[in-house]
Amino acid sequence: MKRIYKITLLVGITILVSSCHNNSAPNYQYFPNMYESVGYETYSEASVFKGGKEGQLPVEGTINRGFEPYEYENSTAGYELAKTNLKSPLTQEERSSEKGKELFEIYCISCHGASGNGKGKLVEREKFLGVPSYKDRVITEGSIFHVETYGLNAMGSHANQLSAHERWLVADYVLKLKSQL
Repeated sequence: MKRIYKITLLVGITILVSSCHNNSAPNYQYFPNMYESVGYETYSEASVFKGGKEGQLPVEGTINRGFEPYEYENSTAGYELAKTNLKSPLTQEERSSEKGKELFEIYCISCHGASGNGKGKLVEREKFLGVPSYKDRVITEGSIFHVETYGLNAMGSHANQLSAHERWLVADYVLKLKSQL
């Protein structure tokens, strides 16, 4: 009989404790502003921000995550400096990989041609004219990287499509093509 009383008492306490919980009202929060922040609409006016605007410019000197600064400027002087001074950081194993060829075939072959002679499909169809052959140019790995980064003449920048490492791989492959012409 004592056992039945104990079980009944235990079930009663369990029901009493579980019935006091209210799912619609959560527990107390310490510093509730940390959990439920004030939402601001983009470009709306808000007195807490400098100038009264929510949309702020980044702090001076801020760079994007993953961005690698490139110290040569987008000018003829920057091109000449890159041509003479800029050297590839690739190791010998990376230079011998096929990745540079793959990237060249994706991004460059349509204008420059498979052998680098300037006779790609777009040139043959007269969409672009005057794409030079690599053998006619005095190019270095630094000048190729600079042109891939900023673009030159009708060629646009490929910095958005290719990372700095990938641009170095393509530059290395272009030099291999130049030596075969």
